[in-house]
Amino acid sequence: MKAWRVVVIALSFLLLSGCLVTFKEPLPTREAAPDALLGTWASKNAWGEPLNLRISDAGGQRYKAVSYPEAKPGQRDEYLFTVSRHGRRWYLSAPVPKDFGGHFILAGFEFSEKHELVVYNLDLEQINQAVAQKLLSASTVETVEGDGVLVDSPMDAVFAYLDDPANADVFVEAVRYQRVGK
Repeated sequence: MKAWRVVVIALSFLLLSGCLVTFKEPLPTREAAPDALLGTWASKNAWGEPLNLRISDAGGQRYKAVSYPEAKPGQRDEYLFTVSRHGRRWYLSAPVPKDFGGHFILAGFEFSEKHELVVYNLDLEQINQAVAQKLLSASTVETVEGDGVLVDSPMDAVFAYLDDPANADVFVEAVRYQRVGK
């Protein structure tokens, strides 16, 4: 499967809109994910097709997500990610292919009152504003989808920025999953 489709489907959390925010450092692997994250989830992919997502423990405080279209269960994409909780938010981090800037993607997630898994992407424009204000340090990277941003600030500085309630608008809802079964 082409790298761009792997990113869009396997990281369907992020629903790439052309440009991407990546980070030099991954999340630390010192924290376990909430039990509610594990299991099977359903949503629609970027093309409106039903999509299943199964999240399981991969050991070493890493998690495996297996994403597959409902119509083609044999067409599976897998990736590993880590999670971390900072302030009131949960975050996930996963490596991305070099065509998309390499390094690591960072997304936020939470569980709604309806027990949905809601995943948030970082708004590129808001991150660029933080860089212009010298709140974060970053460089522009070329990707197959256009210019992206590689944040090279230490993760402590990144989380200080992201955890600040004044920066809540840096998160944009990317996708909602409903629990399957259980």
